Amino acid sequence: MTNTQTFPARGAWIAGLAMVFGVMGCASEEADSAVAWETMEVTATSFTLAEEETKRGNVGLTAFGDQLEPGDKAIAVSRDLIRMGLTHGTKVRVEGLPGTYTVQDKMNKRWKNKIDILFKKRSRALEWGRQNIEIEYQVADAS
Repeated sequence: MTNTQTFPARGAWIAGLAMVFGVMGCASEEADSAVAWETMEVTATSFTLAEEETKRGNVGLTAFGDQLEPGDKAIAVSRDLIRMGLTHGTKVRVEGLPGTYTVQDKMNKRWKNKIDILFKKRSRALEWGRQNIEIEYQVADAS
């Protein structure tokens, strides 16, 4: 068998892979089109997984039962925001920060219109401080 005889078979295999990945790409685009983003203004503070900032003995354990790890892109939300659609697992874009965060914790009932962003380093959390910002959060498309 020569290389010229095996090349067409390889070409067909590569073309087949391209079709599979093309179909997967279309499915992903369809899933993305079924998601809408809403915008709101909130007060954003920060926290780390230091024991003095979380529940003693259960560092990183959220009110939803998730176990946070350093480096997770997680936020806690005030309970009024849960009623507005920022439920457990909701994806959130935070103004001024790269990437997408996930709602993984809820705050004490006394807080209103507030999120708390998990930072890996205390110095970065202190640098963030308290800010009034805009967030975008995913909602299921009603159409």
